[in-house]
Amino acid sequence: MTNTVQSRPASPHNSHAKGAEKLRAHLAMMLFAALIAGSFSLGGIATQYADPTAIQALRYFFNMCLLGGLYLIFVRKPIRLPPQPVRYLAFGGLMGIYMLTMFIALEFTSPVSTGAVFTLMPLISAGFALVLLRQRTRSGVLLSLVIAAIGSVWVIFRGDVDALLRFDVGRGEMIYFIGVLCHAMYVPVIRLLDRKDHPLLFGFWQSVVIFLMLFAIAAPELREIDYASLPAIVWITIAYLTIATTALTVFLLQYASMRLPAPKVLAYGYLTPSYIIVYEGLLGHGWAAAPIFLGALVTAGGLVVMALLPD
Repeated sequence: MTNTVQSRPASPHNSHAKGAEKLRAHLAMMLFAALIAGSFSLGGIATQYADPTAIQALRYFFNMCLLGGLYLIFVRKPIRLPPQPVRYLAFGGLMGIYMLTMFIALEFTSPVSTGAVFTLMPLISAGFALVLLRQRTRSGVLLSLVIAAIGSVWVIFRGDVDALLRFDVGRGEMIYFIGVLCHAMYVPVIRLLDRKDHPLLFGFWQSVVIFLMLFAIAAPELREIDYASLPAIVWITIAYLTIATTALTVFLLQYASMRLPAPKVLAYGYLTPSYIIVYEGLLGHGWAAAPIFLGALVTAGGLVVMALLPD
């Protein structure tokens, strides 16, 4: 009598894209990082005239209207609750918590410190992907993520070793770390709870949940705004946030999350500081020093290696 050993079935979430489709997923995340970086430059100007939480609430309100309208125009079906709608409490809730903790943390700490905490996200996401999806991250990919993170930290601290050594984990950093945990979980949760939702409906219902969360915080500020007197840059920023960094990025993130391992998806966030340097220079706000560009090149090199390594 022979003994048969039944192998454990492979996780369906470990199936990743190949060839041209894989390349498109990586390009989608490069565009994702570029769009996100643009919001920092515009947002830095707009928040001089309006409360940042109110701007974000308006962003998701208009995004909800935009995606719902596009669905009605192009799909020509009524908007209904998606299958298992409770899933969207996870999608919108995780991203909403990330947004809220980011704003709250900035009341206690600096953007530089939050940027340093952000670099933990891809590595944490690898842990969530292992637990939730049984996705195992190869050692080479982890090493390239660490290299990219080092380059990103160098850019965030402007190449100032003393500033890096003075980094202190305080209340703001711990608050933002909760948001980073949620964002890191978001990408594997998209794949785990995927039910082939239409991309427009996915973005619409997620925006509904996030808007309700932000509105609960920003309602007093929204009532106090004199909308007629807001300068054009505020409306330009809201339009950019609505179209580029909400509607488009939701689709890009959903597309890449279904084709790449979670750590590879979130690793492209390391490019954001480098894109910001370029945008700030093009806007006439000054170019970064040469050592900072070296950090950007290290980040880019680490991401190239990561993209080329097997999933």
